Amino acid sequence: MSANGQNRHARTSRLARKLAVAGAGAAVLALPFIGATTASAATPAAATTATTAATTYPDNLDGWIRESLDIMAQHGIPGTYEGIHRNIMRESSGNPLAINNWDINAINGTPSKGLLQVIDPTFQAYHVEGTSWDPYDPVANITAACNYAADRYGSMDNVFSAY
Repeated sequence: MSANGQNRHARTSRLARKLAVAGAGAAVLALPFIGATTASAATPAAATTATTAATTYPDNLDGWIRESLDIMAQHGIPGTYEGIHRNIMRESSGNPLAINNWDINAINGTPSKGLLQVIDPTFQAYHVEGTSWDPYDPVANITAACNYAADRYGSMDNVFSAY
């Protein structure tokens, strides 16, 4: 091989190493430009090995709020962690099984339930697709309550007392 050919090979190898450091996806895309003949064979393998990691949430108040916020974002429902947390602590002290058996709603046969103390008709009317139909399910309760608060008050962030 001529000296010129060896020099070109060294430059190509350096470029390939730099691209590999920058990321396998960039290297696969750049291989056709640096003279590799197997780039098309590498592309399907790279595409099939790419996986999307599903977000997991802890099974606690923090996780329930964060999962609800993600669902709310998908559905255009406003609210912040602070606003949701503040209202949960006032309504149920963070107990997803809380039930109010003494107020006017309970006297009328529809007690408030769950983290944000939602009555069944409100929960059903403001239920958000993709969540459970169980009003005691923390994520479903938060999301439905925030959907209701958004409709009635603009956001759960604007709620500072019983709603």
